[in-house]
Amino acid sequence: MTIRSKLLVATVATLMAGVAVPAMAVTLRYANQGDLKSLDPYTVNETTTNAHLGHVYEGLTRRGKDLAIQPSLAERWEISEDGLTWRFFLRKNVKFHNGNPFTADDVIFSANRVRAQGSNFQTRVPTTSEWVKIDDYTIDVKLKSPNPILNSQWDTWYILDKEWAEANNAASPTPAAATTPSYASLNANGTGPFKIESHQPGVKTVFKTNKEWWDKAEHNLDEIVFTPIGSDATRVAALLSGEVDVIEPVPLQDIQRVNSSANAKVQSGPELRTIFLGMDQTRDELLFSNVKGKNPFKDKRVREAFFKAIDIETIKSRVMRGMSAPSALMIAPELFVHGKDFVRPKYDLEGAKKLLVDAGYPSGFEVGMDCPNDRYVNDEAICQAVVSMLARAGVKVNLMAQPKAQYFGKVLKSGNYNTSFYLLGWTPGTFDSHNVLHDIEGCRDNPQSSRGESNLGNFCNKQHDELTDKILVESNKEKRDQMIKEAFQITFDEYGYIPLHQQALAWGVSNKVKLSQRADNSVLLYWAKKE
Repeated sequence: MTIRSKLLVATVATLMAGVAVPAMAVTLRYANQGDLKSLDPYTVNETTTNAHLGHVYEGLTRRGKDLAIQPSLAERWEISEDGLTWRFFLRKNVKFHNGNPFTADDVIFSANRVRAQGSNFQTRVPTTSEWVKIDDYTIDVKLKSPNPILNSQWDTWYILDKEWAEANNAASPTPAAATTPSYASLNANGTGPFKIESHQPGVKTVFKTNKEWWDKAEHNLDEIVFTPIGSDATRVAALLSGEVDVIEPVPLQDIQRVNSSANAKVQSGPELRTIFLGMDQTRDELLFSNVKGKNPFKDKRVREAFFKAIDIETIKSRVMRGMSAPSALMIAPELFVHGKDFVRPKYDLEGAKKLLVDAGYPSGFEVGMDCPNDRYVNDEAICQAVVSMLARAGVKVNLMAQPKAQYFGKVLKSGNYNTSFYLLGWTPGTFDSHNVLHDIEGCRDNPQSSRGESNLGNFCNKQHDELTDKILVESNKEKRDQMIKEAFQITFDEYGYIPLHQQALAWGVSNKVKLSQRADNSVLLYWAKKE
């Protein structure tokens, strides 16, 4: 080494000793099979979308890694002796991403907005509840009747900035069926640990760390880049090559391949979501059928025939590759103590044919079926299997499988429940049976009530609804569980739905990433650490 070279090395070393070298930015790249269509947190009540937006927005409460309720934008709360008033004490010194302070006005605005027409979250807040501002950081919620699980779904009821929403003509929620994007569907302004830097629906969404967040971050990320990758093969290849760090879901046929790779592993476990089939039981004539002048699904024998024509064990072994648990009820057995008392009716093709004959359809009939193709594990394949199985019973099913953005826009309330027969998945937001009994199995015949908001086919039984109302206010656990069992028995006996199974969690995670997995299948990257 020349004298000049030695002097240069010494000079550089001296300079570096006195200067802190900036750490490289940590970017986590995440891919899911479905798109993030809207940033409006009241557009579609769907776990993956809620998880995406949970990086940006926050509720009055949140849930921990064990799903336990924790304080969030509300520091604490008190309940009056009669159970009719809940007082919430809001967190001070919290700011929205644009710098606006978080106050009681934002909570009251959000409570009104979430109950407005076009929201898919109307059941989050009782329609008759009155919200009273005591001061900028104290709110009373006054109820018509006690509701001991009032705040159990508020971790995904996200609070919006009143001033920002009104200034940008976003005071009303964006319906899932909207054909023109609103300002709130393309932009976001929350209080959460990440900000949206850019959002290109169908292409890419970039999240940047919110350095002004009120809480202490558990992650070490500077940036999250979300890319929707609908192709299973492409999604897995991106994980194995290191192009992305986390994918959800890992296709069942690729789990062993991922686990055998040097770069990634599959995080798996039981999920609390129930995948099920529903039928339009309210219209006098089905929208998508060759049967005119009547609705076959109003006949219990037809519903039972559909149930018994579906070979759930074949779906488990061939479609789900053993990674599912067939279900008799519309709720996972982990969430209801008496769930295992129910036994799923056996596959009975000949019995199904006889039931159709008895109901007046000896040659079967034709019906349309709606199914997402990028939302649940092997969703389209499940629907294709159902089509084949019902064909053996003489029923011709015309399958319409499409991306979840179009699917939800069609079948949900904002699309006027535009379906005759459909596949859906549901994890109760409260992790309590009441949510299923009220939101999925409750009659939707009262436009002033949020009951049955996600009951797309409008299965309706008034005795069931009376029990549901009693269950909400019953404090004795044994009595409450017995009433829940009685309510589920009504739906079970009436073949109101066709529960299929609980699917398994399957996340692909780079060996460079440590990530907590919750049983509700929410991929929450604010718990991620990347090397």
